[in-house]
Amino acid sequence: MEGSESQIYHERQRLQFCLLHSLNNLFQDKNAFTRESLNSIAEKLVADDPNKETWTTPLSFLLKPHHNTLSGNYDVNVMIAALEGKGKSVAWHDKRHGASSIDLGADNLMGVVLNVPVKRYGGLWRSRHWVVMRKIDGVWYNLDSDLVVPRPFKGEDEVRGFLDQNLSLGSEVLLVNNP
Repeated sequence: MEGSESQIYHERQRLQFCLLHSLNNLFQDKNAFTRESLNSIAEKLVADDPNKETWTTPLSFLLKPHHNTLSGNYDVNVMIAALEGKGKSVAWHDKRHGASSIDLGADNLMGVVLNVPVKRYGGLWRSRHWVVMRKIDGVWYNLDSDLVVPRPFKGEDEVRGFLDQNLSLGSEVLLVNNP
């Protein structure tokens, strides 16, 4: 098992680019997405928005509607557009049903993305963090960019337990599917 983890692509957290790292970890490709490609997607979302004039604020040069230009911190709209641009579909998981309703063995399930609430600096800083999980060579892995190395799950029951725990803490779960 230890040798297989070295074969898994895993980007580590830098600034607030957890969505970038999560997408590259999901695709197991360091070039699947770049900061520039995600910025372009975010800008296109604004350009296509019929209410784009409501996004203008004194800090618009820095705090864009779908991301922060300096630190990253992309929103779910960028993630969905990025995945759809690669031919994937994204479905929100209905948290009322818990993780037991997710078919982790489905042939079309590429991976699971969580958006988890985080508190840092003694609770003074609250934000959200993107985490991705994917099944690779028959083993589910937590590919969270905050982890030093990918963390394998012992089985689907442990994956569901992890998902249920995160759902109880206010996380959102999205299922990424192949066509």
